[in-house]
Amino acid sequence: QVQLVESGGGLVQPGGSLRLSCVASGSTFNTYVMVWYRQAPGKQRELVASIFTFGDTHYTDSVRGRFTISRDNAKNTVYLQMNNLKPEDTAVYYCNAKRTGRDYWGQGTQVTVSS
Repeated sequence: QVQLVESGGGLVQPGGSLRLSCVASGSTFNTYVMVWYRQAPGKQRELVASIFTFGDTHYTDSVRGRFTISRDNAKNTVYLQMNNLKPEDTAVYYCNAKRTGRDYWGQGTQVTVSS
């Protein structure tokens, strides 16, 4: 069982920055694909960014160039650095760990971008 604990959400002005963190339990963190999802009010959950074991990354078009996903396997932690935030980035952000036959979720952290 992998447990994920997220932190770093909050209220920020448009153009501002936040860094989300997700700390995972267990000794097999380096075998998981780590993913950030988000869900805004009235919208479906969407994949924001993912990072593979050796650092390859994927971003959804709307955040590419503004967000950076990274991982520190020694700390069992994945990060999402969010720069130049826009009101449409407002959502609950969820950390997710994936491996064949396994899929774990964090509790979510609220990000609100508003003046």
